[in-house]
Amino acid sequence: MASITDICNLALSNIGDTATVVSISPPSGSVQAVHCARFYPVALNAILEMHTWDFAVKRVSLALLSETPPSPWRYAYTAPGDALNLLSILDPAATDDYSAGLIQYGSYQGPPGAMVSIYTTQPFTSEVDPTGTQVIYTNQQNAILRYSGATTDTTTFSPLFIMALGYLLGSMLAGPVIKGAEGRAEAKAQYQLFKASMAEAVESDANQRNIKPTASVGWIANR
Repeated sequence: MASITDICNLALSNIGDTATVVSISPPSGSVQAVHCARFYPVALNAILEMHTWDFAVKRVSLALLSETPPSPWRYAYTAPGDALNLLSILDPAATDDYSAGLIQYGSYQGPPGAMVSIYTTQPFTSEVDPTGTQVIYTNQQNAILRYSGATTDTTTFSPLFIMALGYLLGSMLAGPVIKGAEGRAEAKAQYQLFKASMAEAVESDANQRNIKPTASVGWIANR
């Protein structure tokens, strides 16, 4: 799979630059390497935040804070330091990340045929406290968090993700490498190519999942 320097050199080649970056940590000494060291983390975290990539999804048991959360929340937790997108809060006893649990008809006080379900994902919100720590508020005890996190392991990146990242990084490198009106025009062109490549990468990533949330109505429950 591609390395960080491979992705940087791909981005440079996308804008017509012939320089070869050997390292960005530390930069190999060329001006291009210095620019790549500056913009690669920005481009990577931006594209990771734009979509819930399968390779970036994680789940953790959250650490409970001693502070009293604001109303109407009952619990406060510390968010993971690498979190980019908070996806869902789950009960640790939940058997499904997405679906609705089934209540047998007769135990629910409602009209026959009514939709009966208990969703496993729980309401939550997040804020930054005065110390700069991201805090998650929820009513779920012993909460489990699914989230999309920052990752630097290029071996997990798909080929289409790498192509999209190369165009996004290229759009950031075009200005400082080419400069002037030509650089601005190339940056714009690279970003348009990024959007098209990103759409392909997102579609491919979505095809790696087969999620069928289930919910049921009361009369089906007793069949």
